[in-house]
Amino acid sequence: MTAPDLTSTVAVVGAGTMGQGIAQVALVAGHRVLIHDAVPGRARAAVEAVTARLDRLVEKSRLGTEERASALARLAAAETTADLVPARLVVEAVVEDLAVKQGLFAELERVVADDCLLATNTSSLSVTAVASGLRRPGRLVGLHFFNPAPLLPLVEVVAGAAGDPAAVTAAFDLAAAWGKTPVRCTDTPGFLVNRIARPYYAEALRVYEERAADPATIDALLRESGGFAMGAFELTDLIGQDVNEAVTRSVWEAYGRDPKFGPSLAQRRLVESGRLGRKAGRGWFPYGPGRSAAEVAAATEPHTADAALAPEFVTLRGELGPAAELAALAEEARVEVRREPEAPGTTGAFVLPGGVRLHLADGRLPGEPSVQFDLALDYRAATRVAIAPAAGVHADAVAEATGLFQAMGKEVSVIRDVPGMVVARTVAMLVDFALDAVAREVATAHDVDTAMRLGVNYPLGPLEWGERISLPYVRDLLDGLHAWYPTGRYAPGPELRRRAAAARDVVCS
Repeated sequence: MTAPDLTSTVAVVGAGTMGQGIAQVALVAGHRVLIHDAVPGRARAAVEAVTARLDRLVEKSRLGTEERASALARLAAAETTADLVPARLVVEAVVEDLAVKQGLFAELERVVADDCLLATNTSSLSVTAVASGLRRPGRLVGLHFFNPAPLLPLVEVVAGAAGDPAAVTAAFDLAAAWGKTPVRCTDTPGFLVNRIARPYYAEALRVYEERAADPATIDALLRESGGFAMGAFELTDLIGQDVNEAVTRSVWEAYGRDPKFGPSLAQRRLVESGRLGRKAGRGWFPYGPGRSAAEVAAATEPHTADAALAPEFVTLRGELGPAAELAALAEEARVEVRREPEAPGTTGAFVLPGGVRLHLADGRLPGEPSVQFDLALDYRAATRVAIAPAAGVHADAVAEATGLFQAMGKEVSVIRDVPGMVVARTVAMLVDFALDAVAREVATAHDVDTAMRLGVNYPLGPLEWGERISLPYVRDLLDGLHAWYPTGRYAPGPELRRRAAAARDVVCS
């Protein structure tokens, strides 16, 4: 099977927002496009909606008037599935219900030619299961677009267990011809993005459930320290709490209730209360008209420490690892850095003038009074850093740590002392999930990083991130978390352990 050329007919079944977006992508690429929906009148309404989309592109000078006219001449509504006979590709974008999808493809198989490529845009169902009742299941592949389909470049090309490699290659090549960035993955729960991204939401919820910080502060740390485009709470409000929780629960169930994928009780309660996010006017944060500025500010303002004096000096013992840049930043802030060697086997740290250690979060709660600080994507560019004083740490030490980071130009959020803090534990889990996906041959390392950068706009692919902060650090942090939470959720996966051991051997040699 070869990829349909750009002059062939593409049919889209399902006239909702996603179906309209996919139709627009195929149309602009040059195809004749047929839109069908089982509900009478919806296909024609979708044609009108796509027409309006093209009109807006013309208004923004992103599409010429002649290109618009040519595209609209190739667009039509199909009243019945029988009208889809000319299609060389049919993309399904109907409700996420396995029986509905299976019935639709069985019907399509009786209508279209044997060389017609069939594709499902499912985001959570098994492609193998969708294809299972077909006479020729090998020609059905997953083509998972991300919303809005015309704007987001990523397409997951999913091969079912019975998938024909030629069909998968044809779908991959066609997505590339449409100007998208396709990645290949096997038919695993959540595919790539929805599988690997679970910790981004889950760890924020865990930190909140432990009352280490409020949602606004956690989100600010993920954005301003972690470099993520949106915080976990505002992102789930945008997605819809019910949608996000359903995907989490679906992946958890598909993996036999593996604790690594466990859902959040706090999010379940939010859904049960009807606080579904932006679409409901309230989720973790308030939205929409009728909300006072004071109400919105109170809900979305992160906790920020008051101004404190910077210490005149700090003592740097050992190496700070992923936080090594902080020594230079301290000196640039006119804080004297006195360097001393650290005893072998101990973690590098600043020692504050009062004698308290200030160290990078490592997944462990120390036996001695100290202050942790969180991981940052780039300490020089970060605008906020979290610190967490251990029990028994005097307020003077907290003020010294706060003043040190403020002198470097950072806002400081003081949170409760929990293992791994916020950014460090989130990134560590993302790295572990990504390595596990590669080890299980769900996708290549390149495709994993590409998917996470383009699909959910992460500042780095998790595998690249792991290499940057060092895999031994990631493993040790998760080992620390696992010691505190021995449920299996944080136990480092075998691939992380193998690679971390290899990396340490290289350093030691």
